[in-house]
Amino acid sequence: MPIQRPTWLPRYLPELDGLRGLAILVVVLYHCHPRLVGTWLHRVAIWGWSGVTLFFFLSGLLITSNLLESRDDPRYFHNFHARRALRIWPVYLLVLAFVYAEAPWYIGPSVWDAVRTAPWWAYLLFLQNLFPLSLPPALGPTWALAIEEQYYFVWAPLVRWLRNPALVVLPLAGALAAAPLFRRAHPAWITPTHTLIHLDGLALGSLLAIGLYTLRLSRRAWLTLGLVSFAAGFASVFTIAGGTAFLDTAFAFGYGGAVLAAIASTGARNPLSALLRRGPLPFYGRISYGLYMIHIAVFVYFGWFDLRMDHYGTAGNLAVVAFRLAASTLCATAIWYGFESRILKLKRYF
Repeated sequence: MPIQRPTWLPRYLPELDGLRGLAILVVVLYHCHPRLVGTWLHRVAIWGWSGVTLFFFLSGLLITSNLLESRDDPRYFHNFHARRALRIWPVYLLVLAFVYAEAPWYIGPSVWDAVRTAPWWAYLLFLQNLFPLSLPPALGPTWALAIEEQYYFVWAPLVRWLRNPALVVLPLAGALAAAPLFRRAHPAWITPTHTLIHLDGLALGSLLAIGLYTLRLSRRAWLTLGLVSFAAGFASVFTIAGGTAFLDTAFAFGYGGAVLAAIASTGARNPLSALLRRGPLPFYGRISYGLYMIHIAVFVYFGWFDLRMDHYGTAGNLAVVAFRLAASTLCATAIWYGFESRILKLKRYF
């Protein structure tokens, strides 16, 4: 089967920015859920961890699409790793530098003691998720970034070297099947953030990219498949998969169906598509990486506000959540416009 982008599929899909914005907002809300106990928002917030699965799915879909299109490029590896470095490293290093520079606030000891005792080498090698390390809360979100970097370190060569699309599918199907089995077996050496138990979204997103580039299905057929996957995935979340090792997989299929439906209906004139293309959600999608990386550091930095609001009960808790969202949004916006977006312009050279 030839690998070719469908003629109906545009290169830029604004709806995906909106979905990325939704993912980061539910993640931020999840990290505020203790403050939302007793409100209706708490029922939403406790599921916010699944936003990372949506991030993984979008990443697997988009990056695998780029890899498939460039697999015959003689500078395939050079361009891929250069673009990933520009996307990941600047903000990542900025956050690491800030947290270590403010070590007495975020880590505990002095700056020098933090450099000697905190696992800085694990952060630089993207291995912090594989060992039972005590990560500072401000750097806790980096576990998901480590999983992505490990995944693409293996996945990019496979896309390049496995020329038959059927062979490319095999390791993805294996990863998708193995993740819930590892979660169920829960061997002692598996940490809660280990790569092997969080491959559902990345593998399924990559599988969808291969399907879009190899299966000659109509746009309507893909839309139908997306809606069925969305309904089946979330029906499973709240029934048979709830509380089991297959919950993450059910979320991956549910979110994957939503992404596929958004792709197949891109440009449609309806309120849902408009919500994903314009307004707050796509804005949060643009700043999502910076917001993901810094939001807990912002929460910790402004902990004094939390203490002042503790005396006001539910109203104080809601004020804390609103303040956290506003402060982290301002910081992420400043990072995007003053730093991140300028560096990303260099990707055009690769």
